[in-house]
Amino acid sequence: VQLQASGGGSVQAGGSLRLSCEVSGRAVRNSTMGWFRQAPGKDREFVGGIKWGAFPTYADSIKGRFTVFSNNAKNTVYLHMASLKPEDTAVYYCAAKIDTTGPILLPTEQYDYWGQGTQVTVSS
Repeated sequence: VQLQASGGGSVQAGGSLRLSCEVSGRAVRNSTMGWFRQAPGKDREFVGGIKWGAFPTYADSIKGRFTVFSNNAKNTVYLHMASLKPEDTAVYYCAAKIDTTGPILLPTEQYDYWGQGTQVTVSS
């Protein structure tokens, strides 16, 4: 299973970005898919996630601003980020978990596969 994240970049506060995570080797609809981020000097944290048949789950810090959705035909998961703040600056990672029976919000070590990360920088 391979995950390829893309779409990061630099944006001013209040702007928007859409990250993509293209998955190969396993169908997105058969996986729990999560987005995480890691800011300098901080631990990697859960941002949002999705799985078939369940509502997306979001971290409180980004609720109402970020949206996770998928395109099963493209086997790709997206993270649309709006109203970006400087504190959203981080490397963003997508991850996949084979087991879809548990919750979406899980510690990083419970996700099985990871993409390489894409940098998002928000300037004030």
